[in-house]
Amino acid sequence: MSTTQLLTEAGRRCQVMGIINVTPDSFSDGGRFLDVDAAVRRGLELMRDGADLLDVGGESTRPGAQRVSEADELARVIPVVEALAQGGFPVSVDTMRASVAARAVDAGAVIVNDVSGGLADPRMLPFLAEADVTCVLMHWRAHSTRMDDFCYYDSVVDDVCAELRGRVDSALDAGVRPERIILDPGLGFAKNSAQSWELLRSLGNLRDLGFPLLVGASRKRFLAEAATYGRRDSDVPADRDEVSDAVAALAAAGGAWGVRVHSVSGAAAASRVVARLRGSTAAADLVGARAGQR
Repeated sequence: MSTTQLLTEAGRRCQVMGIINVTPDSFSDGGRFLDVDAAVRRGLELMRDGADLLDVGGESTRPGAQRVSEADELARVIPVVEALAQGGFPVSVDTMRASVAARAVDAGAVIVNDVSGGLADPRMLPFLAEADVTCVLMHWRAHSTRMDDFCYYDSVVDDVCAELRGRVDSALDAGVRPERIILDPGLGFAKNSAQSWELLRSLGNLRDLGFPLLVGASRKRFLAEAATYGRRDSDVPADRDEVSDAVAALAAAGGAWGVRVHSVSGAAAASRVVARLRGSTAAADLVGARAGQR
């Protein structure tokens, strides 16, 4: 599926982006898919479970994570992107480096997912404009080693919206076409638990920015308080999958273009249910309108 098709699906069904962490230290599944063959097998599994596209990343952005070298990131990411793209699967590359984005696009990636929104590498936005590639611009304030020091807002919703507008303006000034832009509020990035929940409650405000919206809540630490009902508290991220699925359903119902998830099947089911409900509602409205004309 092309990026044009992926973006136009926004009016029909929330897209499900399956995560492939090609890293030894991601908070959820670090090390499990570091091997190229294991990462490709994981991609195939995610697609079978209902993913619409695959997001491949070679650098952990969990709180406290140290940056990896450009060479290491390239070695981790490019073979996986290439293998999956050659298999005909839509691939997004999760990177803050323009050099990695360029190599990944050459290897077949159709989306660049930059969690820094173009702030980490001044070459990123010019590259996105020149390559004319679809991009995700996330709300971001600092690298993982320091991001928890930046959880201060007058109003988290107003401030995130304003800062995302600034990222859009910078992207447009660099020559990125507006129809190529997807926005991500960056849940958990320089946001504490209450702030992340507030942003989830305010998807309408974020949608009012006028761009497709990607929601990435899957397995994040702020979900733990809702994931431990009825059993002892757990720090195991996979224990948050049921809550992640619930958030995916809310995001789909709230009009998000897509959700970024570790476990795909529940989110894919949520997307289909919301799409069917919307279709049923539209059909019912049409029938009612026709009945009123009689």
